[in-house]
Amino acid sequence: MKQDEPSPGRATRLSPGAARDQSPHGGAASGRGEEAVAGARATSRDVARAAGVSQATVSLVLGEKWRGRVSERTADAVRAAAGRLGYRPNLAARSLRLGRTRTALLVVPALTNEFFARVYTGAARVAADHGFGVVLYPSPEGVGPARDPFDSASAALDGVIASSMAADALAAMRGGGGLPLVMLDSDPADTAAAATVNLDIASGMRLMTEHLLGLGHRRFVHIASAVDSWTFRVRHAALDEALRAAPDAVVRREPAELDVDAGRLAAERALTRPGPRPTALVCDDDILAAGACKAVRRLGLRVPEDVSVTGFDDLALATAVEPELTTVRLPAEEVGERGMAALLAVLEGREAGSAAVPVELMRRRSAAPPPS
Repeated sequence: MKQDEPSPGRATRLSPGAARDQSPHGGAASGRGEEAVAGARATSRDVARAAGVSQATVSLVLGEKWRGRVSERTADAVRAAAGRLGYRPNLAARSLRLGRTRTALLVVPALTNEFFARVYTGAARVAADHGFGVVLYPSPEGVGPARDPFDSASAALDGVIASSMAADALAAMRGGGGLPLVMLDSDPADTAAAATVNLDIASGMRLMTEHLLGLGHRRFVHIASAVDSWTFRVRHAALDEALRAAPDAVVRREPAELDVDAGRLAAERALTRPGPRPTALVCDDDILAAGACKAVRRLGLRVPEDVSVTGFDDLALATAVEPELTTVRLPAEEVGERGMAALLAVLEGREAGSAAVPVELMRRRSAAPPPS
Protein backbone atom coordinates (compact mmCIF):
# COMPACT_ATOMS: atom_id res chain seq x y z
CA MET A 1 0.00 0.00 0.00
CA LYS A 2 1.24 3.52 -0.81
CA GLN A 3 2.21 5.95 1.90
CA ASP A 4 -0.72 7.15 4.04
CA GLU A 5 -3.30 5.36 1.85
CA PRO A 6 -6.52 5.24 3.92
CA SER A 7 -7.56 1.68 4.79
CA PRO A 8 -10.23 0.12 7.05
CA GLY A 9 -7.63 -1.64 9.17
CA ARG A 10 -5.37 1.32 9.82
CA ALA A 11 -6.05 4.01 12.38
CA THR A 12 -4.96 7.54 11.56
CA ARG A 13 -3.24 9.47 14.33
CA LEU A 14 -5.60 12.38 14.88
CA SER A 15 -6.67 14.33 17.87
CA PRO A 16 -10.18 13.40 19.09
CA GLY A 17 -11.57 16.64 17.71
CA ALA A 18 -9.94 16.17 14.34
CA ALA A 19 -11.14 12.57 14.17
CA ARG A 20 -14.75 13.67 14.64
CA ASP A 21 -14.33 16.17 11.79
CA GLN A 22 -12.82 13.71 9.29
CA SER A 23 -14.78 13.40 6.06
CA PRO A 24 -15.59 10.03 4.48
CA HIS A 25 -13.15 10.87 1.66
CA GLY A 26 -10.02 10.84 3.81
CA GLY A 27 -9.92 14.62 4.32
CA ALA A 28 -11.53 16.75 6.96
CA ALA A 29 -14.74 18.68 6.84
CA SER A 30 -14.50 22.29 7.81
CA GLY A 31 -14.76 22.25 11.56
CA ARG A 32 -12.64 22.29 14.68
CA GLY A 33 -9.47 21.06 12.89
CA GLU A 34 -9.53 24.11 10.66
CA GLU A 35 -10.88 26.49 13.28
CA ALA A 36 -7.68 25.79 15.20
CA VAL A 37 -5.65 27.70 12.62
CA ALA A 38 -8.15 30.46 11.96
CA GLY A 39 -6.42 33.82 12.15
CA ALA A 40 -2.96 32.27 12.10
CA ARG A 41 -0.73 31.15 9.25
CA ALA A 42 -1.45 27.51 8.47
CA THR A 43 1.42 25.05 8.79
CA SER A 44 2.14 21.74 7.09
CA ARG A 45 1.09 20.08 10.34
CA ASP A 46 -2.34 21.73 10.04
CA VAL A 47 -2.65 20.50 6.47
CA ALA A 48 -1.62 16.97 7.51
CA ARG A 49 -4.20 16.95 10.30
CA ALA A 50 -6.96 18.24 8.02
CA ALA A 51 -6.16 15.69 5.28
CA GLY A 52 -5.62 12.79 7.67
CA VAL A 53 -2.06 12.12 6.54
CA SER A 54 1.47 12.63 7.81
CA GLN A 55 3.54 15.79 7.37
CA ALA A 56 5.90 13.76 5.18
CA THR A 57 3.04 13.08 2.80
CA VAL A 58 2.11 16.77 2.72
CA SER A 59 5.73 17.57 1.83
CA LEU A 60 5.75 14.99 -0.97
CA VAL A 61 2.48 16.20 -2.48
CA LEU A 62 3.12 19.93 -2.30
CA GLY A 63 6.70 19.40 -3.48
CA GLU A 64 5.35 17.52 -6.54
CA LYS A 65 7.27 14.36 -5.58
CA TRP A 66 4.28 12.18 -4.71
CA ARG A 67 3.84 10.14 -7.89
CA GLY A 68 4.48 6.47 -7.24
CA ARG A 69 4.62 7.10 -3.48
CA VAL A 70 1.07 8.14 -2.58
CA SER A 71 -2.20 7.71 -4.44
CA GLU A 72 -3.76 10.40 -6.59
CA ARG A 73 -6.76 10.39 -4.24
CA THR A 74 -4.52 11.18 -1.27
CA ALA A 75 -2.68 13.88 -3.24
CA ASP A 76 -6.02 15.48 -4.13
CA ALA A 77 -7.05 15.42 -0.45
CA VAL A 78 -3.80 17.14 0.59
CA ARG A 79 -4.13 19.84 -2.07
CA ALA A 80 -7.76 20.42 -1.13
CA ALA A 81 -6.86 20.78 2.56
CA ALA A 82 -4.02 23.19 1.72
CA GLY A 83 -6.41 25.26 -0.36
CA ARG A 84 -9.06 25.43 2.36
CA LEU A 85 -6.51 26.46 4.95
CA GLY A 86 -4.75 28.97 2.70
CA TYR A 87 -1.47 27.14 3.27
CA ARG A 88 1.63 28.48 1.54
CA PRO A 89 5.00 26.69 1.79
CA ASN A 90 7.71 28.46 3.75
CA LEU A 91 10.09 29.14 0.86
CA ALA A 92 12.82 30.51 3.12
CA ALA A 93 12.90 27.29 5.15
CA ARG A 94 12.78 25.19 1.99
CA SER A 95 15.67 27.15 0.52
CA LEU A 96 17.78 26.48 3.59
CA ARG A 97 17.03 22.75 3.36
CA LEU A 98 17.82 22.58 -0.35
CA GLY A 99 20.78 24.93 -0.22
CA ARG A 100 19.07 27.23 -2.75
CA THR A 101 18.18 30.90 -2.75
CA ARG A 102 15.43 30.60 -5.41
CA THR A 103 16.95 33.64 -7.11
CA ALA A 104 18.27 34.03 -10.65
CA LEU A 105 20.36 36.88 -12.02
CA LEU A 106 19.52 38.30 -15.45
CA VAL A 107 22.55 40.13 -16.88
CA VAL A 108 21.97 42.54 -19.78
CA PRO A 109 24.31 44.99 -21.55
CA ALA A 110 22.11 48.03 -20.77
CA LEU A 111 18.75 49.13 -19.37
CA THR A 112 18.21 51.80 -22.02
CA ASN A 113 17.02 49.29 -24.64
CA GLU A 114 13.37 48.22 -24.48
CA PHE A 115 14.30 44.75 -25.75
CA PHE A 116 15.99 43.84 -22.46
CA ALA A 117 13.05 45.13 -20.41
CA ARG A 118 10.82 42.75 -22.33
CA VAL A 119 13.24 39.86 -21.78
CA TYR A 120 13.08 40.58 -18.04
CA THR A 121 9.26 40.67 -18.09
CA GLY A 122 9.11 37.21 -19.64
CA ALA A 123 11.72 35.72 -17.32
CA ALA A 124 10.11 37.19 -14.19
CA ARG A 125 6.69 35.83 -15.18
CA VAL A 126 7.93 32.24 -15.40
CA ALA A 127 10.08 32.65 -12.28
CA ALA A 128 7.10 33.86 -10.21
CA ASP A 129 5.08 30.83 -11.27
CA HIS A 130 7.79 28.63 -9.72
CA GLY A 131 8.47 30.62 -6.54
CA PHE A 132 11.67 32.21 -7.90
CA GLY A 133 12.77 35.82 -8.09
CA VAL A 134 14.82 37.48 -10.84
CA VAL A 135 17.37 40.21 -10.16
CA LEU A 136 18.07 42.42 -13.19
CA TYR A 137 21.69 43.52 -13.53
CA PRO A 138 22.94 45.83 -16.30
CA SER A 139 26.64 45.12 -16.78
CA PRO A 140 28.66 48.30 -16.15
CA GLU A 141 30.93 47.29 -19.03
CA GLY A 142 28.16 46.61 -21.54
CA VAL A 143 29.01 43.40 -23.39
CA GLY A 144 32.49 43.37 -21.84
CA PRO A 145 33.52 41.54 -18.63
CA ALA A 146 30.74 41.86 -16.04
CA ARG A 147 31.61 42.53 -12.40
CA ASP A 148 30.19 40.40 -9.60
CA PRO A 149 27.32 42.48 -8.13
CA PHE A 150 27.55 40.54 -4.86
CA ASP A 151 30.40 39.63 -2.54
CA SER A 152 29.88 36.15 -3.95
CA ALA A 153 27.26 35.63 -6.63
CA SER A 154 27.62 31.85 -6.34
CA ALA A 155 26.46 32.07 -2.71
CA ALA A 156 23.61 34.51 -3.41
CA LEU A 157 22.13 32.95 -6.57
CA ASP A 158 20.94 29.67 -8.05
CA GLY A 159 21.86 30.56 -11.61
CA VAL A 160 22.60 33.24 -14.20
CA ILE A 161 20.75 34.16 -17.39
CA ALA A 162 22.63 36.47 -19.75
CA SER A 163 21.18 38.24 -22.77
CA SER A 164 23.25 39.29 -25.79
CA MET A 165 26.60 38.71 -24.07
CA ALA A 166 29.47 36.23 -24.22
CA ALA A 167 29.91 33.54 -21.57
CA ASP A 168 33.51 34.56 -20.83
CA ALA A 169 32.25 38.03 -19.87
CA LEU A 170 30.47 36.42 -16.89
CA ALA A 171 33.41 34.51 -15.40
CA ALA A 172 33.78 36.81 -12.38
CA MET A 173 30.26 36.27 -11.10
CA ARG A 174 30.06 32.56 -11.93
CA GLY A 175 32.86 31.69 -9.52
CA GLY A 176 34.85 29.53 -11.88
CA GLY A 177 31.79 28.05 -13.57
CA GLY A 178 29.96 26.85 -10.45
CA LEU A 179 26.69 28.61 -11.28
CA PRO A 180 24.49 27.27 -14.09
CA LEU A 181 24.47 29.68 -17.03
CA VAL A 182 21.75 30.11 -19.67
CA MET A 183 22.63 32.32 -22.64
CA LEU A 184 20.04 34.29 -24.62
CA ASP A 185 20.66 35.76 -28.08
CA SER A 186 24.28 34.64 -27.83
CA ASP A 187 26.75 32.38 -29.60
CA PRO A 188 25.37 28.80 -29.45
CA ALA A 189 28.90 27.44 -29.88
CA ASP A 190 29.87 28.82 -26.45
CA THR A 191 30.41 25.64 -24.42
CA ALA A 192 30.30 27.43 -21.04
CA ALA A 193 26.51 27.70 -21.25
CA ALA A 194 24.32 24.93 -19.83
CA ALA A 195 21.60 25.97 -22.30
CA THR A 196 21.03 28.58 -25.01
CA VAL A 197 17.87 30.30 -26.24
CA ASN A 198 18.34 32.15 -29.51
CA LEU A 199 16.19 34.13 -31.87
CA ASP A 200 16.35 33.19 -35.54
CA ILE A 201 18.25 36.39 -36.29
CA ALA A 202 19.68 35.18 -39.60
CA SER A 203 16.22 34.34 -40.91
CA GLY A 204 15.00 37.81 -39.94
CA MET A 205 17.75 39.59 -41.86
CA ARG A 206 17.26 37.32 -44.86
CA LEU A 207 13.52 38.08 -44.90
CA MET A 208 14.24 41.81 -44.76
CA THR A 209 16.84 41.69 -47.55
CA GLU A 210 14.67 39.57 -49.81
CA HIS A 211 11.78 41.99 -49.26
CA LEU A 212 13.92 44.97 -50.34
CA LEU A 213 15.33 43.09 -53.33
CA GLY A 214 11.80 42.19 -54.33
CA LEU A 215 10.86 45.88 -54.27
CA GLY A 216 13.69 46.52 -56.74
CA HIS A 217 16.47 47.90 -54.50
CA ARG A 218 20.08 47.28 -55.54
CA ARG A 219 22.04 50.06 -53.80
CA PHE A 220 22.18 49.31 -50.07
CA VAL A 221 23.83 50.87 -47.04
CA HIS A 222 24.02 48.80 -43.87
CA ILE A 223 23.87 51.08 -40.79
CA ALA A 224 25.72 48.54 -38.66
CA SER A 225 25.92 48.44 -34.88
CA ALA A 226 29.44 49.14 -33.60
CA VAL A 227 28.82 46.68 -30.74
CA ASP A 228 30.90 43.54 -31.24
CA SER A 229 28.43 40.82 -30.28
CA TRP A 230 27.14 37.58 -31.78
CA THR A 231 23.72 38.93 -32.70
CA PHE A 232 25.11 41.80 -34.79
CA ARG A 233 27.72 39.59 -36.45
CA VAL A 234 24.89 37.28 -37.53
CA ARG A 235 22.94 40.22 -39.01
CA HIS A 236 26.01 41.31 -40.97
CA ALA A 237 26.66 37.84 -42.39
CA ALA A 238 22.99 37.15 -43.21
CA LEU A 239 22.66 40.44 -45.14
CA ASP A 240 25.74 39.66 -47.22
CA GLU A 241 24.55 36.13 -47.90
CA ALA A 242 21.07 37.26 -49.01
CA LEU A 243 22.53 39.90 -51.33
CA ARG A 244 24.50 37.25 -53.21
CA ALA A 245 21.20 36.30 -54.84
CA ALA A 246 21.36 39.61 -56.75
CA PRO A 247 24.76 39.93 -58.50
CA ASP A 248 24.03 43.58 -59.41
CA ALA A 249 23.41 44.57 -55.78
CA VAL A 250 26.03 46.60 -53.88
CA VAL A 251 26.28 47.30 -50.18
CA ARG A 252 28.40 49.70 -48.12
CA ARG A 253 28.65 49.80 -44.35
CA GLU A 254 28.46 52.68 -41.93
CA PRO A 255 29.18 51.68 -38.31
CA ALA A 256 27.31 53.47 -35.53
CA GLU A 257 26.89 53.32 -31.77
CA LEU A 258 23.41 52.28 -30.66
CA ASP A 259 21.69 55.65 -30.31
CA VAL A 260 19.54 57.92 -32.47
CA ASP A 261 22.19 60.60 -33.07
CA ALA A 262 24.78 58.03 -34.14
CA GLY A 263 22.28 56.53 -36.55
CA ARG A 264 21.52 59.98 -37.96
CA LEU A 265 25.18 60.82 -38.50
CA ALA A 266 25.90 57.45 -40.14
CA ALA A 267 22.96 57.90 -42.51
CA GLU A 268 24.04 61.46 -43.37
CA ARG A 269 27.50 60.18 -44.28
CA ALA A 270 26.00 57.44 -46.44
CA LEU A 271 23.62 59.76 -48.27
CA THR A 272 26.12 62.53 -48.99
CA ARG A 273 29.06 60.49 -50.31
CA PRO A 274 29.99 61.03 -53.97
CA GLY A 275 28.38 58.70 -56.48
CA PRO A 276 24.90 57.21 -56.88
CA ARG A 277 22.78 57.64 -53.78
CA PRO A 278 21.76 54.45 -51.95
CA THR A 279 18.06 53.62 -52.18
CA ALA A 280 17.80 51.48 -49.02
CA LEU A 281 19.25 51.99 -45.53
CA VAL A 282 19.22 48.66 -43.68
CA CYS A 283 19.63 49.39 -39.95
CA ASP A 284 20.70 46.91 -37.30
CA ASP A 285 17.94 48.05 -34.95
CA ASP A 286 14.98 50.42 -34.71
CA ILE A 287 16.91 53.07 -32.75
CA LEU A 288 19.44 53.42 -35.56
CA ALA A 289 16.57 53.43 -38.07
CA ALA A 290 14.89 56.34 -36.25
CA GLY A 291 18.14 58.29 -36.56
CA ALA A 292 18.36 57.39 -40.26
CA CYS A 293 14.84 58.74 -40.85
CA LYS A 294 15.89 62.04 -39.24
CA ALA A 295 18.91 62.23 -41.54
CA VAL A 296 16.74 61.69 -44.63
CA ARG A 297 14.39 64.52 -43.65
CA ARG A 298 17.22 66.91 -42.73
CA LEU A 299 18.72 66.40 -46.17
CA GLY A 300 15.42 67.40 -47.79
CA LEU A 301 14.59 63.84 -48.85
CA ARG A 302 11.56 61.65 -48.12
CA VAL A 303 11.01 58.20 -46.62
CA PRO A 304 10.23 56.02 -48.56
CA GLU A 305 9.81 57.97 -51.82
CA ASP A 306 13.53 58.80 -52.07
CA VAL A 307 15.10 56.37 -49.60
CA SER A 308 13.68 53.29 -47.87
CA VAL A 309 14.67 52.77 -44.23
CA THR A 310 14.31 49.50 -42.29
CA GLY A 311 14.89 48.54 -38.68
CA PHE A 312 15.21 45.44 -36.52
CA ASP A 313 13.58 44.47 -33.16
CA ASP A 314 10.08 46.05 -33.53
CA LEU A 315 10.37 48.25 -30.45
CA ALA A 316 7.53 50.63 -29.56
CA LEU A 317 9.56 53.24 -31.42
CA ALA A 318 8.92 51.43 -34.72
CA THR A 319 5.28 52.55 -34.81
CA ALA A 320 5.90 55.91 -33.12
CA VAL A 321 7.89 57.34 -36.05
CA GLU A 322 6.27 58.50 -39.29
CA PRO A 323 6.20 56.66 -41.58
CA GLU A 324 6.07 53.54 -39.42
CA LEU A 325 9.11 51.30 -39.76
CA THR A 326 9.37 48.13 -41.74
CA THR A 327 11.26 45.98 -39.27
CA VAL A 328 11.79 42.47 -37.87
CA ARG A 329 9.79 41.60 -34.79
CA LEU A 330 11.80 39.83 -32.08
CA PRO A 331 9.54 38.21 -29.41
CA ALA A 332 11.69 39.32 -26.47
CA GLU A 333 9.24 38.27 -23.75
CA GLU A 334 9.13 34.74 -25.15
CA VAL A 335 12.94 34.66 -25.10
CA GLY A 336 12.88 35.61 -21.40
CA GLU A 337 10.24 32.99 -20.67
CA ARG A 338 12.20 30.27 -22.43
CA GLY A 339 15.42 31.36 -20.75
CA MET A 340 13.96 31.07 -17.26
CA ALA A 341 12.31 27.75 -18.13
CA ALA A 342 15.69 26.47 -19.37
CA LEU A 343 17.40 27.51 -16.13
CA LEU A 344 14.72 25.75 -14.06
CA ALA A 345 15.22 22.61 -16.16
CA VAL A 346 18.98 22.73 -15.59
CA LEU A 347 18.51 23.16 -11.83
CA GLU A 348 16.18 20.15 -11.78
CA GLY A 349 18.53 18.00 -13.85
CA ARG A 350 16.25 17.93 -16.89
CA GLU A 351 17.12 18.45 -20.56
CA ALA A 352 16.77 22.16 -21.35
CA GLY A 353 16.64 21.96 -25.16
CA SER A 354 17.80 24.71 -27.53
CA ALA A 355 15.33 25.52 -30.33
CA ALA A 356 15.54 28.85 -32.18
CA VAL A 357 12.68 31.29 -31.54
CA PRO A 358 10.98 32.36 -34.82
CA VAL A 359 10.93 36.05 -35.82
CA GLU A 360 8.55 37.95 -38.09
CA LEU A 361 8.97 40.55 -40.83
CA MET A 362 6.70 43.55 -40.21
CA ARG A 363 5.99 45.30 -43.52
CA ARG A 364 5.12 48.94 -42.99
CA ARG A 365 5.37 52.20 -44.92
CA SER A 366 9.07 53.02 -44.53
CA ALA A 367 10.03 50.65 -47.36
CA ALA A 368 8.80 51.02 -50.94
CA PRO A 369 10.16 50.57 -54.49
CA PRO A 370 13.19 52.77 -55.24
CA PRO A 371 12.76 56.01 -57.22
CA SER A 372 12.84 55.45 -60.95
